Amino acid sequence: MAASAAAGSVERRARRERGTGTLQRSTGSDGEPTDHSSNLGLPCHGAGMGPDADVDYLFLQLGVDKAEVFDRQNCGNLLAGVGPFAVERGLVTARDGRTPVRIRMANSGDHATVTVPTPDGRVDYTGSAEISGVPGSAAPLVIAFEQGNGPLLPTGHARDLIGGTPVTCVDNGMPTVLIAASALDVTGYEDPGELEVNAALGARLQEIRGEAGRLMGLGDVSATTVPKLSLLAPPVHGGTVMTRTFIPVRCHTSIGVLGAASVAAGLRVEGNVGEDVARLPAAGERLRIEHPTGFLDIDTSVHNGATPVARGTAVVRTARKIFDGTVFPRPA
Repeated sequence: MAASAAAGSVERRARRERGTGTLQRSTGSDGEPTDHSSNLGLPCHGAGMGPDADVDYLFLQLGVDKAEVFDRQNCGNLLAGVGPFAVERGLVTARDGRTPVRIRMANSGDHATVTVPTPDGRVDYTGSAEISGVPGSAAPLVIAFEQGNGPLLPTGHARDLIGGTPVTCVDNGMPTVLIAASALDVTGYEDPGELEVNAALGARLQEIRGEAGRLMGLGDVSATTVPKLSLLAPPVHGGTVMTRTFIPVRCHTSIGVLGAASVAAGLRVEGNVGEDVARLPAAGERLRIEHPTGFLDIDTSVHNGATPVARGTAVVRTARKIFDGTVFPRPA
């Protein structure tokens, strides 16, 4: 599945060094076990990089219990760390105050600019910005996503019917299928674990995902991580909408940056399946996407013409330097 021969070599090394395919559970930086997936971000600079970017960034998603590596999606969470890394490694010259880093996301060819706090020309990780589900606070990093290369509505419709279930298929950085939770006979407020053990729901979601993948031009998605599925319910904490997102069969305890960007843009499209569910703010105002452990705020604007277009999307994230080290690869 590699985007290039070089990416294929990286994937093979990643499988060896990260233990992909073992039954041991990974642990997050907070010490809590996670068996959803293991992620790897690879910023680079040099030959082959687009002339309109400071750095290239390739994202690989590693399976935990299977020896699989996927490169068909981007990752907005790791993207936040690419900016500070690029400045610290000298790939981008730091400015005094704030340093913009324009990044080409190699998985899709799309671009984003991460603005890094650099007082006195040095990356500063300290600050008061807080992210739901992330312990502590750090400096705010603004990520601005440009209009993507592909259509916002890959099927060409604001609403499709799959197996009798209305859906909105949207791609604002992450191929995502929006579904009203009530259409699947759930509330959308259940604990993620409760949804995961619902066999009838799981079977229905996989049926929808398979057909949606075909309609979105993704082909056979049975062995891939996209599209994601986001169930929508009315908000309960004053936000825009409550979500439960499947990636693709595990229910996320929060929501990814690009997944939230796609949800937000989809809700701005006239005729989408969330019109009777979401509480949309006025045009130009931020959308608050609620999830099981908090919320994520997204700025996005959509032009609703004959073909809806996402004009721009921005989000505030944080990054904290945890360690700096060297990997010593095992022999092939």
